[in-house]
Amino acid sequence: MVADTELRELAPPAFTHAVPALLRVYEAAMRPPPEQLPGRAAVMNGHAYYPGFRAVVALREGRPVGFAYGFHGVRGQWWHDMVTEGLHAGGRARQARRYLTDPLEIAEVHVHPEAQNQGVGRAVLHALCEGRGERTAVLSTRTGPSAARHLYRSCGFTEVLEDFAFPGSPDQPFSIMAARLPLTGPGGRRPPGRSAWWPWTGSR
Repeated sequence: MVADTELRELAPPAFTHAVPALLRVYEAAMRPPPEQLPGRAAVMNGHAYYPGFRAVVALREGRPVGFAYGFHGVRGQWWHDMVTEGLHAGGRARQARRYLTDPLEIAEVHVHPEAQNQGVGRAVLHALCEGRGERTAVLSTRTGPSAARHLYRSCGFTEVLEDFAFPGSPDQPFSIMAARLPLTGPGGRRPPGRSAWWPWTGSR
């Protein structure tokens, strides 16, 4: 467990209520153009009701400093279908079957700059994946060296598709990474004393 940090899981209604607070973490970490934030909020709210949804938030003094969420990936979901198509187009049908047949799709992992390099990202990632029934976990991250990619590799993720451009973002190549579950390496533990589905809503 990271010092002075609590990990909490959010049920879908609590997650959607907390999206504005989580977006502030996303904005600080990623610095997107402000006009993109309403669209990101809409995507996050929609993801909350995907099958197998789970969200984990890291709190310090009642405020979020990091979060991660994901869901069970299935055919018909945009990311799942785009990556499957990309793997097949690249002659990697075998990898598509291996990693996308029964995946936990990790949609977002973000840590506020003030809490980075303190184990928060690793803690929320492990908590998100802990006890999942899927065979694999999959995600996308920006191509090139980064702290995020180093974290994912240290947890057992490997690159299965490089320099992949999603429709609408041809100038922002991504690396598709995958890992067998459970993840490798040490992770954070949820503190005792509250239900795993404590409905944190953005305030203490």
